[in-house]
Amino acid sequence: MSVFYGPPAPYIPDDLTIPQFILDSHHPVRPVRSNDIPWFVDDASGTKVGYEELRSRSFGLANALKLRYNIGENDVVCIFSANHVDYPVAVWASHRLGSVVSTANPAYTTDELLYQLETTKPVVLFTQADSLETALASARQHGLPNDRIVILDQSTHPSFATLPGLIAYGLRQQTAFVERRLAAGEAKTKIAFLCFSSGTTGRPKAVAISHYAVIANVIQISVHHRIDDPTIPVSQLRWAPGDVCTAVLPFFHIYGLIVNMHFAIFVGTTIVVIPKFNFGDLLESVMRHRITHLMIVPPMLVLFCKHPAAKKYDFSHIKGVYSGAAPLSMELTQQAAKVFPNSLVGQGYGMTETATAVTLIPMPDRLGNGSVGVLLPGCAAKVIKQDGKLGGVGDLGELVITGPSMAAGYTNNAQATSETFVDGWVHTGDEVYFDKNGEMWVVDRLKELIKVRGFQVPPAELEGHLLGHPYVSDVCVVPIPDEYSGEIPRAYVVPHADIASRIADPAEAEKVKAELTKYVADHKVKYKHLAGGLEFIDVIPKNPSGKLLRRVLRERAREEVKAITKAKL
Repeated sequence: MSVFYGPPAPYIPDDLTIPQFILDSHHPVRPVRSNDIPWFVDDASGTKVGYEELRSRSFGLANALKLRYNIGENDVVCIFSANHVDYPVAVWASHRLGSVVSTANPAYTTDELLYQLETTKPVVLFTQADSLETALASARQHGLPNDRIVILDQSTHPSFATLPGLIAYGLRQQTAFVERRLAAGEAKTKIAFLCFSSGTTGRPKAVAISHYAVIANVIQISVHHRIDDPTIPVSQLRWAPGDVCTAVLPFFHIYGLIVNMHFAIFVGTTIVVIPKFNFGDLLESVMRHRITHLMIVPPMLVLFCKHPAAKKYDFSHIKGVYSGAAPLSMELTQQAAKVFPNSLVGQGYGMTETATAVTLIPMPDRLGNGSVGVLLPGCAAKVIKQDGKLGGVGDLGELVITGPSMAAGYTNNAQATSETFVDGWVHTGDEVYFDKNGEMWVVDRLKELIKVRGFQVPPAELEGHLLGHPYVSDVCVVPIPDEYSGEIPRAYVVPHADIASRIADPAEAEKVKAELTKYVADHKVKYKHLAGGLEFIDVIPKNPSGKLLRRVLRERAREEVKAITKAKL
């Protein structure tokens, strides 16, 4: 087989903007949400926001943005904020005016935010009081005046506009804008978001995502989960109106933005908006709001499985645990199944450039098997082998994917666009294979494979295996240079709290290292052994979306090797 196909594409409207699709129209697969089911809930205060309030607040803000700043077609608005119940209001109000939303990580430094401002050139910057200092410094260097900085909350800074104040102002005034309906097919080219790729290698790139791409992905995921299938009892639906889902994943990241914010709302779920991840607080939130669905990343799932605090809670009411943004091993999946006894536990695959999910755990499976699932409706995939030929079932190669949700390219970066987006197909840089059941297995990032005497060793495979050991809380595997083998694997392990006191004794620490090293050697082919050693570390560096910053530990390992070599001279 040269090309792998998902089911046929569903009906996707191509003349709607995102807020028109979410707030103003109905789609055949969309379930009916009763008026008493909130759309969003603020985690800390418990404040509930419903449909009519969202529509009103979005309109009021759009009217104020037009009156105050004359925002219009293709202007860019930047949101530099943690998750907030008014985050979708800021997004949809901007879209009502035909403008583009650029989402920024609130943990950015001044230089990092400045880079994004210079790349996207926004005319208004939304932020929060906690991030105001960085926002001001970046905006000043970029040339964005203070009167175009809007604080999302009621603020102690009276000289700055606030989002609640703008909404109130906009609702008092006569309508100053005409929201237009797109022409047939225009949603495919009209840009809705500029979302930045993770930037684990090089500087982040602004990925241009159309309204159609977001709408398509929401519908694809809904059809895949058989949301509208009348043959499935409501009690057995994966997603049903009235379910409650976390929003601890950052909205500035593609997984949080499209799947968490837009898909979950589309299928009638209440979203609990959590501004910042803290595991202890998340446990309390799950219980306080009776959350039924967890959208998380593997490092969070590790804590649910291994953190002592989690053992105090009963998670039997959880019905869905969905992991993304990084590989979820079979070992961790099996551990999670014990922690969440009545829940689906699975993962999918997607990236910013594919405007999120292109595979998900198959229906009606309840437990992932280590694969990232099957292709969504409308998707097609190729596997390009090292010799450039198309691979079939079982063949390893780079994933090249297409479908209705693909991004339009990178803004102001023609070279990168031409390398990644080719004739409607996205070259992912991920090594995968498809099995006979049509499930896709991600081996690793091609550039992260460790080459041991010509053999390819996927770090994710060793990490998944080590996470199956009770001594391991978190892990990252990186290559170190070796004169004979070229490269050999080294593991950096965050030890479980239960053995912290034991490894305080250097002699005991060496025994634990030896046991973990043997654990790999007993189960893996020789070239995958931890010949580069195993070291304990306090925390594994990750970016905000949960992906391992493997390059940080790779550089650390190389420096350590250099130091040892120098000491021997």
